Amino acid sequence: MALLGAQLVITLVMISVIQKLGPHFSFARWLLCSTGLVRYLYPTDAELRHLASIPRGKKGPKQSNGKAETFHVPRSLDVSLETAKVTRLDVIHLRYYSEYQWLLDFTVYAVIVYVVTEVYQTWFPLKDEVNLSMMWCGLVLLFSIKLLLSLTVQYFKGEESVGERSTCIVMGFTYLLISMMVLIVDENTLELGLEDAYNSFNKSASVFLSKQGLNSSGPASKIVLKFFIALWCGILGALFTFPGLRIAKMHWDLLKYFRERKLIQIMLNVSFALPFVLVIFWIKPVARTYITVRIFSGMTQPLLTTHAFETLRIVAIVLTVFVKLVLMPWYLQAYLDMAYNRTQEQKKEAGRITNIEFQKKIAAVFYYLCVVTLQYITPIIMCLILSFMYKTLGEFSWGALFKEPVNECPVVNPPKTIDPFETSSRDSIAQSAAEFHATFENLKSVFSAEVFRGIFGFSTWWCCFVYFATTSVGLVYQTYFSTI
Repeated sequence: MALLGAQLVITLVMISVIQKLGPHFSFARWLLCSTGLVRYLYPTDAELRHLASIPRGKKGPKQSNGKAETFHVPRSLDVSLETAKVTRLDVIHLRYYSEYQWLLDFTVYAVIVYVVTEVYQTWFPLKDEVNLSMMWCGLVLLFSIKLLLSLTVQYFKGEESVGERSTCIVMGFTYLLISMMVLIVDENTLELGLEDAYNSFNKSASVFLSKQGLNSSGPASKIVLKFFIALWCGILGALFTFPGLRIAKMHWDLLKYFRERKLIQIMLNVSFALPFVLVIFWIKPVARTYITVRIFSGMTQPLLTTHAFETLRIVAIVLTVFVKLVLMPWYLQAYLDMAYNRTQEQKKEAGRITNIEFQKKIAAVFYYLCVVTLQYITPIIMCLILSFMYKTLGEFSWGALFKEPVNECPVVNPPKTIDPFETSSRDSIAQSAAEFHATFENLKSVFSAEVFRGIFGFSTWWCCFVYFATTSVGLVYQTYFSTI
């Protein structure tokens, strides 16, 4: 019996594609350089001198100590910023560009592996095989968490980012408190599946430990597990804080830019509210009971079956991610337009500013483009990957929306009669393979589909909840300060 079959071929082919195609084509680079993004160029010293009517100094553009010459210009200086299209040579030197390119490109490859594996599994169901697409998804999830963590750590390194550190800490403890409140909600109201997951895991683990000669009622108590789950939820909430605030700021700027085009505003607001719809899907009285239990007048059965409802939730997440990805260039352009908005706001101020500070204010916007792109794309990648893992490890079906899956009866093989002469001639490699297969089956019995449904179902819901909650807080913040 082979543990790896066609899946290994799919993985090896995709690795070869990464090596051959990766240096020549990059979806991440295409999103930044081929979607019409425009950046603003800061004015040179000569342009600022000309507009401010400042004569050139005797020492020329460079001072004797090697530093750039500094002079003051009025803040209300009427400066028209030149624009230029974002090109590959512009972004390749930006901070976090390599991390952004690797994350998004690897996510695309992982999604392709997942889709090909799901199509293959439709005709040839996997039996006693490791689903390698889950390994790809797990790597994408680890990369996403690592990048969010590295971006958040930057706020704790600088001496001037006291407010950012305080915001992260406060939001982390806030989401810790919210997660504790969520974990005590009854499953009949908020169906996260953690109770069934814990009962299944505790029962299977107890049987597994008893077979090993160990007396145990379970690996851990429910309170301890929920405490660590709440702790992880608080950390994830802190990691999502500034990405959510950044997305809210870009969304607010887009609404102001399209104030005359109501149809686009409605589309943007619908896109913004889609994560809230995903959160609603896990509230049982509102979603599952209404769709899978209630029978409307003129109908003989509910709208969807239980399996179809689970598939509907996963499909809704995929569609939401697709919509967010399509609107991504608009949001990035709204961020790049901050350079223009800063100059317009500065014209209303009194006083003077140095040429270096003025140029840094404009250049910093484009310098942090990849950081903002990561803050936009990483949360939705995590939601997408978690939904894939929830579907596959939870043993759901994509076709449940169209037909009810058939539960196949397990085939029980008759026990083999072991010949003592044949036993003595067995190869040691075959015995090792048999032992490995037995261990693998025991682990499969411990980590059942119910366990994975609880783990990844809750993780998917929490990511969608934190994403929507943080962006909503940021939008309220922008609305409040724009009206005072």
